[in-house]
Amino acid sequence: MNFTSIDNKGLVEGFCLIKTIDRKTSSKGDSYLDMTLGDSDGEINAKLWRYVPELHGEYEANQIVKVRGIISEYNGNDQLKIERIRHTSVEDNVKAEDFVKSADYSGEQMFNELLGIASNFKDDDLKTIVTAILNDNRQRILYWPAAFKLHHAVRGGLLLHTLSIVRLAQAVCKLYTFVDEELLISGAILHDIAKLQEYTVADSGIATGYSVEGNLLGHLTMGAMVVNEYAKKLGINPKTAMLIEHMLISHHGEPDFGAAVRPGFIEAELLSELDLMDSRVYEMKEAVEATAPDDFTGRLWAMDNRKLYNHNRTDIKSKTKIF
Repeated sequence: MNFTSIDNKGLVEGFCLIKTIDRKTSSKGDSYLDMTLGDSDGEINAKLWRYVPELHGEYEANQIVKVRGIISEYNGNDQLKIERIRHTSVEDNVKAEDFVKSADYSGEQMFNELLGIASNFKDDDLKTIVTAILNDNRQRILYWPAAFKLHHAVRGGLLLHTLSIVRLAQAVCKLYTFVDEELLISGAILHDIAKLQEYTVADSGIATGYSVEGNLLGHLTMGAMVVNEYAKKLGINPKTAMLIEHMLISHHGEPDFGAAVRPGFIEAELLSELDLMDSRVYEMKEAVEATAPDDFTGRLWAMDNRKLYNHNRTDIKSKTKIF
């Protein structure tokens, strides 16, 4: 944790993200807060004893706060005894991305790249619908994660995942020249657009759960609904809209994995395969990166409970090169 020392008696202070928080009752009957605080350097357990909401304020997970207290050891681990806590203000000039795991590139950089690609489409219908959906959802897309857990579940993860698939699509189309590149890229850009409705997400860019419609409908179905709505509003060719809708409802490949139907044309199949590839590579990288050289990861649920070997032949910590 990146705390600043205040005096020579161990008093420290700093800004932190509340990762978890529980209000509990001590053996003496007093209320206290049991929290996990984190920043870009790590995390620490913290206690605010004799908690009085009217005095200390009320807090919840995924909020950034400023704390002051003393760090001591408890059961072999550091623990912060909080003496002061407050919410942040505009004057503090703190950024959420400094306290949570974030994509390797800024949201603005990735968004502008996607918008630039779509703005250069030769197909007017594809250009119109993709740019309209991007622009109308810009504010949330900039920081939205791609998942509640598992792959790209970081601030800006949705854009990183999307742009990664677009880059893969561009490379595939150089080999398979018969593929409709603009259709494939349109599907790639929009394939997870309804995750903006599927998840509830804090300002920090971390998903906190699923929305009601996310649970009942899912982002594949809702994505097709978004495309259908925009297509009618913008006067998009019905066949073009149908092709995009099909790509969205089939991009999980198999009904067992949530697809409404299996991919029914080449671009839909490619999107499904590239989506699976990018999500799996990301999860494998995360697991191997946390594993010592010449050792194995734990069993990975998303990889059929396989263990992966860290052969240490490359720099596994290097970022995805999308620029």
